[in-house]
Amino acid sequence: MTDLLWYQYALIGLIFAWSGFVRTSLGFGGAVLALPFLLLVTNQPLVFLPIIAIHLLIFSSWIAWNGHRQLQKQGAGGSSSQSNIDWGYLTKALKIMIIPKLIGVVGLLTLPAQVMTSIIFGIVFIYAIGYVLNKPFKSKNKYVDYVLLALGGYVSGTSLIGAPLIVAVFATHVAKEQLRDTMFVLWFILVVIKMVSFLIAGVDLQLIHQLWLLPCAFIGHLVGERAHRYMLKADTGLFFRVLGAVLIVVSVVGLIHPPG
Repeated sequence: MTDLLWYQYALIGLIFAWSGFVRTSLGFGGAVLALPFLLLVTNQPLVFLPIIAIHLLIFSSWIAWNGHRQLQKQGAGGSSSQSNIDWGYLTKALKIMIIPKLIGVVGLLTLPAQVMTSIIFGIVFIYAIGYVLNKPFKSKNKYVDYVLLALGGYVSGTSLIGAPLIVAVFATHVAKEQLRDTMFVLWFILVVIKMVSFLIAGVDLQLIHQLWLLPCAFIGHLVGERAHRYMLKADTGLFFRVLGAVLIVVSVVGLIHPPG
C-alpha cells in the first residue's frame, strides 16, 4: 500500500472510520460493510485484512471490558454471577466453528486475490439483499444453527465477513443484554486464530499504516457509541435498507468490473 495516490489514501481513511462506526454501533459488520469499498480502491484483500483484524482485536476487547465494568457498577448490590457474556453458548458455538474456521484460513492464504475478491463481493451481495428486503438471516432450527455457524466460521476464516451468518444464530440463543459483548469476545477469539495464521505465513501486517488508520477507526468508534445508544431506542429498518441498496451497487460493480 505504498504506491497509491493521495485520494486513495483519503478514501481508505474514510472507509476505516466507517468501519469503526459500524462495528461499534451494531456490534458486528466492521469488516463485511467496509471490505467491499476497500477492494474498490485497490484489489488487495491480504493488505486490508490484517489491518481490520488488528482493529477488531483492539476494539472488541475494549468494548467487552467496558461492558463488564458497567455491569459490575450497575449490579454492585445484586447477584455476583451476572455476566455481560454468555460463556456457555460461546463455548458450544466455537466447537462447531473451529474446524471450518481453520479451513477458511487456508483458503484465504492459497486462493488468488481475484478469486477471493469475487467471493467476498458475492457474499456481500447476498447479505445486502437480506438488508433491502428487511429479512436478515434467522435461525430457528438446531441443524440450521450448525450449518450457519460452520459456514460463518469458514467465511470468517477466508475474509472476516461471516458475522451476519453467526449473529443470526447467536441472536436466538443469547440474551439481548449479553449479545453484543458475547459477539465481541467471539470476534476476538476468531481474529486471534487468523492473526496467528498471518504470522506463520509471513503476511505483512501493515503496522506502519496502523499509525494513521487506527485513529480513523477510533473516530468512527466514538460516533458509533452514540449511534448505538440511539439505535437501541429507534427503528433502524430504513438504515439497513439504504445500506443494503448501496452494498448491492458496490457488489455488482465489483463483480462486473473487478478493481485493478
